[in-house]
Amino acid sequence: MVALSLTVAGCSGQAIPGTPVPPSAPPVVVAVAPDGGQPINPTTPITVTATAGTLSEVTVTNAATGRQVPGTLSADRTSWRSSQPLEYATSYRVAAKAKNAIGRSTEKDATVTTLTPAKRAYANVVPGPNVVQATGIGVGQPMVFQFTAPVANKAEVVKHLEATTDPPQPGAWYWVDDRNVHYRAQSYWQPGTTIRITAHVFGLDMGNGVYGAEDNTATYKVHDAWIAKADGRTEQLQIFDNGQMVKAMPMSLGAPGFPTHEGPHVISDKQPSIIMDSCSYGVCPGQPGYYREKVDLDLRISNDGEFVHSAPWSVGQQGNSNVSHGCVNLSPDNAQWFFDHFGIGDVVEITNSGGQPLPVWDTYGDWEVPWDQWQAGVGQAK
Repeated sequence: MVALSLTVAGCSGQAIPGTPVPPSAPPVVVAVAPDGGQPINPTTPITVTATAGTLSEVTVTNAATGRQVPGTLSADRTSWRSSQPLEYATSYRVAAKAKNAIGRSTEKDATVTTLTPAKRAYANVVPGPNVVQATGIGVGQPMVFQFTAPVANKAEVVKHLEATTDPPQPGAWYWVDDRNVHYRAQSYWQPGTTIRITAHVFGLDMGNGVYGAEDNTATYKVHDAWIAKADGRTEQLQIFDNGQMVKAMPMSLGAPGFPTHEGPHVISDKQPSIIMDSCSYGVCPGQPGYYREKVDLDLRISNDGEFVHSAPWSVGQQGNSNVSHGCVNLSPDNAQWFFDHFGIGDVVEITNSGGQPLPVWDTYGDWEVPWDQWQAGVGQAK
């Protein structure tokens, strides 16, 4: 009976003295975020975390192209975070592996999709930096972001626009209309200023389904202060270089029926010659005053047909009467000098023309807007 009792005891579930106990640890839990199933903004990073363990491998791949998304693993290997923006309307495959404290592996697969905007808006810069790289810009040139779609959330977009000047000059953004936002200082830029503007708008909700397509930045250099002052009472155009008058020339402004706008005008384009057609402002073939002709040495000072240009046909009136259709008429020799010395961003200030002030939207009437109004930030659309 004693022997039987000992045999039964030897068959029990108790551990035999000296036998190792298998180690145990909670399984590692791997989580992918965002993981709500809804499309995310492409600026939202993808994160992978491991609880009760460490990550051994994380791969995030563009499902369409196979391109991997770079990311950073934390020092303790418990988290991974993507390190560059994603793309719109794209699915990403997430594959993660992790181990718990005793080396047991867990795998996690997930799919993250980014949103598809109804429309994407690019923030184009005006003037194009390549256009003025060699010459620089004049002291009157506003900084311009021109969006390719209407912007509803104007105040939010401005928070993502940056402008720096060297030397520093206070400035402000102003919405000319739903697509164009301009930046200027209280007065003209200081000669020699370097201006850098940036639109941090990729992924930004601009309203009504419009999202920023990409960031954009541009740098400009301001050259000498070339300012021309056109006085409709004296019929003289006085030229100033950095505040010193260097030349005066007779001119003719707009006739009483076509008065030139008053106020500071900024040169936005220059061409050796263009075809001028009065139909562009409503005087078409068959109507009194219609014309269509080639005109030389043209510097545009507004978007509705005002130029400084050569006008050999009005040399006799230059210096004594206003006979143009709104332009600043000069003799061929004077027009050549002006064309050689003035360019994009330089200023033509017009007084005593009998015209209305240049509207802010009329490329560029920015300097007609009082500074306190400009700082308020929003104008009226044309």
